[in-house]
Amino acid sequence: MDRTDISLIALRRILRATEMYSRNLARDAGLTAVQLRVLQIVAEKGHATPTELSQRMGVTQATISALIKKLEAKGLLTRRQSQQDRRQTRLEITPDGVGKVHAAPDALQQRYVKQFESLDDWEQAMIVAVLERVSTMLDAEEIDASPVLAVGEIDRSH
Repeated sequence: MDRTDISLIALRRILRATEMYSRNLARDAGLTAVQLRVLQIVAEKGHATPTELSQRMGVTQATISALIKKLEAKGLLTRRQSQQDRRQTRLEITPDGVGKVHAAPDALQQRYVKQFESLDDWEQAMIVAVLERVSTMLDAEEIDASPVLAVGEIDRSH
């Protein structure tokens, strides 16, 4: 087998692992990986603003707004006006949202992060450079994405 085939097989395995995790998460928790990540971020301190979420996840305000609406509709987040600044919206996780976070299977990216962070700096830099190069080869560098291993649109729902 030549290097081209080996590289395509590795890419396919990454895509399949991501797809399988997303399917299992949707089945077990009724959430997408990105929705779960939003809940995890809000759960860290019990609240967040849409701007904080957008910055932390590296996605647009429009994407965050769509995610918030879906999570509100599921009863997992509430939106309140901030007491300190009436112009700010404060998102709070509901008890059902906390339950979803605790019941969700271990996130695929958490496994990746744990192993990635245990690598030497030179190896981390090499992996980042290669992944960025692959992204460029696929004309994907401008695609709106967050640091969540998930397939499909960021704000889609199952």
